[in-house]
Amino acid sequence: MSGEFYYPEMLPAGVALLDYDNDGDLDVFFVQGQMLGEGKTLRDAAIQPASLPLKARLFRNDLVLNPDGARTLHFTDVTEQSGIDAHGYSMGVAAADFNNDGCVDLYVTNLGRNQLFRNNCDGTFTDVSKQSGTDISGWSVSAAFVDYDRDGWLDLYVGNYVVWDIRSDQKCTGLTGRRDYCTPAVYRPQLDRLFHNNGNGTFTDVTATALPGGPFGPALGVATADFDNDGWIDLYVANDGRDNVLWMNQRNGTFKNTSLLAGVAVGVDGKPKGSMGVDAGDFDNDGAEDLFTTQLPSEGSNLYRNLGSGLFEDVSAVSGVGPMSLGYTGFGTAWFDFDNDGWLDLLAADGAIEAIKERGEERFPYGEGKLLFRNLRNGRFENVTPQAGSIFQLLEVSRGAAFGDIDNDGDIDVVISNIHAPARLLINAVGNRKHWVGLRLLGAAARARGTRTGGGSINGRDMLGARVAVIRKNAPTLWRRARSDGSYASANDPRVLVGLGDGTDPPDVRVHWPDGRVEEWSAVAIDRWTVLRQGEGAAR
Repeated sequence: MSGEFYYPEMLPAGVALLDYDNDGDLDVFFVQGQMLGEGKTLRDAAIQPASLPLKARLFRNDLVLNPDGARTLHFTDVTEQSGIDAHGYSMGVAAADFNNDGCVDLYVTNLGRNQLFRNNCDGTFTDVSKQSGTDISGWSVSAAFVDYDRDGWLDLYVGNYVVWDIRSDQKCTGLTGRRDYCTPAVYRPQLDRLFHNNGNGTFTDVTATALPGGPFGPALGVATADFDNDGWIDLYVANDGRDNVLWMNQRNGTFKNTSLLAGVAVGVDGKPKGSMGVDAGDFDNDGAEDLFTTQLPSEGSNLYRNLGSGLFEDVSAVSGVGPMSLGYTGFGTAWFDFDNDGWLDLLAADGAIEAIKERGEERFPYGEGKLLFRNLRNGRFENVTPQAGSIFQLLEVSRGAAFGDIDNDGDIDVVISNIHAPARLLINAVGNRKHWVGLRLLGAAARARGTRTGGGSINGRDMLGARVAVIRKNAPTLWRRARSDGSYASANDPRVLVGLGDGTDPPDVRVHWPDGRVEEWSAVAIDRWTVLRQGEGAAR
């Protein structure tokens, strides 16, 4: 932190969970900011960083399963041997296999030029930013890989924030009456970008034709889902202080903004919110994906219930999540079933963007606690934060949050990045008390590398966007989606983990693949991870 209150200093940074070495466990990738100010070095920082150098870092998960069934977690910093050189002022990260070689790649969003790192499938990465055509310059925050045209190749949506450079940085004051960070209202929004994957390692910017007319706000969060259940992935963008945007896929390579008609552009009071984090998930188990956004402390978070056809109802108040989140500044978030009872819960990583008045004398008065809301299965949630562990009470300036089963024990863990504080690894000690089914959804069996056949040569990559129906005996069917996007500037475990509660019968699993095909597997084993590969199930 420079001490000059430069606007970008309060928004980093994201974190990714990915299995970069395909060994079956999740590795962690952190992005990092830098020192701002012409001629300034870290020696000039008002708040010194805890570790150097300031660059993105990749940690390999060396998970050990002991003979007694216990798991031992250990991470090794493999940044140098990986070849990843992300040393810009980084904001966020997206993780997915863009070239269909079966190895997950990384896209880093920056204040400056964005970077795309191709996984070489040997533990190393190559910077292909320039030749890929995705090295746009500006201020990008969240990004999402998504196959919006169903051609078998992952395209890329990049959420951009505002037009800023250090010469135009504005001077603002906060609630304490002292110098503080500004709001996006004093800057001009930067246009988001949509890149079409050409299937040959390059992308084409199709923003003008695919997203005609915008609008584009200061984007902070991006989530993808099929909100109208037509088999085509849609996009939802959380904007900071302007209308959020719901881009509905028109199935012809273009999108239409239906946010106002759908009821997800603004809050129930008709005013835009300061939206930061976002996620899509079916919290009421009706087969339609709902939306959750985190916001400013005076606004409370928003929960939009999907009515089943791409229209939504604002249930922030009646569900309890709105009132319970007042007083918190939410960033990284996700729908996840922390107790594996079959109902999606919510976690929000929080941290202020304006000095907290009651703590104005502190050196860095922006810390807030985290929130955990448990689904009561009746449309309402309860705040179980006090029972969630002491880490939730720790006042920190949290930003990115990535969700996934880091120790492969059958429940969802969380990695959280903080400003001016260590990252936090939250290991779930509750969920594996219940039964579960874990699924990794992969593309068709590998073909020759670099070959393009038909709709795309899919060499065993995670099939982001696939929808899963877990069909249980004497219990409602549960719907989930393979995704790595959502949250804030972060990338999640692309696998699907579904809690079964006390149920012990192996469920049937029906997969709706992104290309429209449907397959089913009978009696999938519970309490373990299973790979389902397209083409190997029974066609429906």
